Amino acid sequence: MEAHEILTKLQQGEISVEEAELFFRRQPFEELGYAKLDTHRKLRSGFPEVIFCMGKADSHLLEIFGRLYEAEGEVMGTRATLHQYELLKERYPDVLHDKVSGIVKIEKADKKHTGCITVCTAGTADIAVAEEAAQVAEYFGAYVERVYDVGVSGLHRLLSSLETIQKANCVIAVAGMEGALGSVIGGLVDKPVIAVPTSVGYGANMKGISALLTMINSCANGVAVVNIDNGYGAGYMAAQINRLGVRE
Repeated sequence: MEAHEILTKLQQGEISVEEAELFFRRQPFEELGYAKLDTHRKLRSGFPEVIFCMGKADSHLLEIFGRLYEAEGEVMGTRATLHQYELLKERYPDVLHDKVSGIVKIEKADKKHTGCITVCTAGTADIAVAEEAAQVAEYFGAYVERVYDVGVSGLHRLLSSLETIQKANCVIAVAGMEGALGSVIGGLVDKPVIAVPTSVGYGANMKGISALLTMINSCANGVAVVNIDNGYGAGYMAAQINRLGVRE
């Protein structure tokens, strides 16, 4: 249960002061030996912990996934393999898997999506990273518009979606190759732009370093940059910005 739910139940007399106190006196993490689950993260930041699945042992992933699901009533993991999804599916039949982004999740059915984030890609090869960003933002309660394959080699494609892009509280620009999309969008909107370099490209792209250097050297105002292929980081940051926009 969340802090708000605990306090509401206390106010309505459904639980005792002692039961409420027990909740708030819990450790801010759950010790599993091989992991320390940050069960108070949502109290501090507003968003619960998300699992990075890549490299985790099967038994560890199963227990971490289950503990977070039990604590929050929903759970998300990123960079999950097909094997990991099938493993989770055996125990949790409701788990969903997106093969493009590698996300696994169980979401609350009544979740509301507010505000607006627009996720743009330079090319279709960037969609895997973009979908990670988009689905993370949706998981954290944002409404997301997708504008894909609008790279600078055909600027008219981007301009045809300008109204959708400009209405967002935040824009995520995902691009490999030379990574120019973030700068172009940054010059067209009055909202923050989160640029995501991807490892898509030929040799001199250097697995995303070329796009990263372009983005962090952007001459456009209001452009921030996350790590190469870090769709999760972009989606999380965009959700925070969107939350501020909704409050205002």
